[in-house]
Amino acid sequence: MGILLVEDEPNVVSVIKRGLAEFGYEVSVAGNGATGLQMALDHDFDLVILDVMLPVMDGIQVCKLIRQQKQTVPVIMLTALDSTENIVNGLDSGADDYLVKPFKIAELAARLRTLLRRKSGELQPKNIFTISDLELNAESKIAYRNQEPLKLTATEYRLLEYFVKNQKKVLSRIQILESVWDIDFNMGTNVVDVYVNYLRRKLEKGGGSKLIHTVFGMGYIMKEGEPDENTK
Repeated sequence: MGILLVEDEPNVVSVIKRGLAEFGYEVSVAGNGATGLQMALDHDFDLVILDVMLPVMDGIQVCKLIRQQKQTVPVIMLTALDSTENIVNGLDSGADDYLVKPFKIAELAARLRTLLRRKSGELQPKNIFTISDLELNAESKIAYRNQEPLKLTATEYRLLEYFVKNQKKVLSRIQILESVWDIDFNMGTNVVDVYVNYLRRKLEKGGGSKLIHTVFGMGYIMKEGEPDENTK
C-alpha cells in the first residue's frame, strides 16, 4: 500500500512512518503543501494523509486541488484544531476523514483501512488479520485489541496467530500442539488448555468479548458472536 504523508513536523513524520510501517504500509513524505500536491498528482498513491497547517500551501488548498484532478484517492486530514468549523472546512475541501492530533497510530491505521476498503474493496494488507476488534500484524508480530497492544509471550503470540489465521475452524488439541509447538502430541499434557486460558485472559481483559470458544469433545474455535449449544 503506497501512502503519501504531507506533514512538516519531523517528529510527527517519524512517528507516523514508523508506526504505519508496522502495519505493512509504505509511506512517502512531502514536507510542504506545494511538494505534496505535486507528488499526489504525479503518482498513484493509494491514500493521502494531509496535515492542515503546512508551509507554502495549506492542506485545505492542497486537498481542493487534488480533488479537481483525482476524485477517488482517499484523503485523511490531520490537525491540532478540533473545532467544528475546522472539521467542516476540511471535509468540505474534499477530505474523506479528519483526525485530530494527538492520536494513536492504531486509530490512524484503522481509519486508513476503512478508507481503502471503501475505495477498492481490499480488505486489508496481506499481513494484517482481523476478527471483531482484534487485529494481528503477522510482520511486526504485534496484536491489538480495541486498538490497544496486547502484551503476549512468544508462545501466546504463536497460538493467537494460529487461531486468527484459522478463525471459524474447529481446531483439535493435536492440531494446535503440532502447529504451535511443533511437537508430537502427548495425551498426558494439557499445555494447550493452559495456554488457551492464558490467552483468553489477556484477550478478555478490560471487558473484551469472548473470541476463543471451547467445542466440546473436539477442541477450540475462534469466532465472533455468542457460542452455539456445542461450544462455551
